[in-house]
Amino acid sequence: MLTKDLYDRDFFEWTQHNAELLRRGCLSQADIPHIAEEIADMGSRDQREVRSRLEEIILHLLKWKLQPALRYNPSGGSSWLASVNKQRSELEGIFEQSPSLIHHGREAVAKVYARAVRSASAETGIPKRSFPAECPFTFDQLMDAEFLPHDPA
Repeated sequence: MLTKDLYDRDFFEWTQHNAELLRRGCLSQADIPHIAEEIADMGSRDQREVRSRLEEIILHLLKWKLQPALRYNPSGGSSWLASVNKQRSELEGIFEQSPSLIHHGREAVAKVYARAVRSASAETGIPKRSFPAECPFTFDQLMDAEFLPHDPA
C-alpha cells in the first residue's frame, strides 16, 4: 500500500510508518506533503490551546471579580480558583515546551476576551455591557500564580 493511501485509511499507522521512514532517511518514500501539513496543523492546535486556556482564565477571573459572594462553595473550595490554577499550570507547560507561543498568548488576550465575556455573561446573567470594554487583566497578570482581581468598586 502506498504511504499516501495509508494517510486516508489509517492515520495512526501512517504516522508510525512515516516516522520510521524519516528515521531511516528514506525521504523519497515518505509522504512529505502530508507530513508538512500535519506539522503546520500541530502548531495551529497549540495556538488554539493557548487561546482556549487564556479564555478560561479570563472567564473565571471575571466571575471572581464580579461575583465575590460566589467565590467559594460551602466546603470552602473554589472551582473558579481551581480552574484558573489548572489553566495557568497547563500554559506554563506549553510555554516551557514552546517559548515562542508566549508571544502568541500576549497577542491573543484581546481576542479571547470578547469570547470570555460572552461566556461569563451567559453563565452569570450579567449583561455583556456591564463588563469592561477591554480586558482588565494583562497577560502577565493572567499568568501570575498569585494574581486575583480586586472586588468591584
